[in-house]
This record gives sequence, C-alpha cells and structure tokens, in this order.
Amino acid sequence: MNLEALLAGLHILAILSLVVFLSSQAALCRSEWMNAAVVTRLTRVDMIYGITAVAVLASGLIRTWWGIKGGGWYWHQPLLHFKVGLFVVIGVLSIKPTLTYRRWAKTLRETGSLPDEDEVKATRRLVMLQAHLLLLIPIAAVMLARGVWTRG
Repeated sequence: MNLEALLAGLHILAILSLVVFLSSQAALCRSEWMNAAVVTRLTRVDMIYGITAVAVLASGLIRTWWGIKGGGWYWHQPLLHFKVGLFVVIGVLSIKPTLTYRRWAKTLRETGSLPDEDEVKATRRLVMLQAHLLLLIPIAAVMLARGVWTRG
C-alpha cells in the first residue's frame, strides 16, 4: 500500500507540473505581451513542459505495472486507452508550438525580429487546444478509478 501511495503521489505531482507549464505557455503566448524575454522564456517553459510530459507518461506506466491493480487489469480497460490516446494527441499537438518557439528564438538571435501577431495567435490556439483536451483526462481517470465502464 505504501508503494501504491508513493506511485500515485508521484503521478499527481507530474500531472500538476505539466499543467503549470502548459498554463504558463498559454499565459505567455500572446501577441500583446510578446517581447524578446517572452520568446526566450517560452522556449524554456516548453522544454520543461516536455520533460513533465515524459514524467507523467513514465509515472503512469509505472503505476500500471507496479500499482495495486497491475498491468493485466489496467491494459484491458477502454478508459485507459482513451486517456493514453488523448495524451498522445496532446503530445502530437505540442510539436508545432515547440518547433515554432525554437524558430522564433533563432530568428530573434539572428535578426532581432519578433514573431508576427497572426503566428502568435495560431500558436496560442494550439496551446489552448492542448489545455482543453487535457481536461478530459482527469475525468476519464476518476471514472476508471471508480469502476465506470471497466471490464472485470
């Protein structure tokens, strides 16, 4: 039971960290606030967001293997597949903002130019889409934990 509590705690810590850094991107990626410091900060925040995403995935996988219910139970649950699928979709959606932030930083270093307003807005839309999809994962997690739509 101590291992289960520790694994759950680490997973929740990773999830909360991910939410913090995704929220930070959403807050910073605004055309009216864009300046050189924000471009630099966005690249750092996005890197940490990526690290926290790996931590969420790793801690979640570890919970399925070493958790109290075991992998045999978890991997037969449709809601787990839904959660993992959403997480993958969010990860794929995060690729374009990551590449965009890096390009902005490179352009800023080379020319001193900031991104244009339309590109900032388009990037923010992708960040916000990730944030909104992320809201579905804890709902599925609670349903899974409570045995809703579970198999044996």
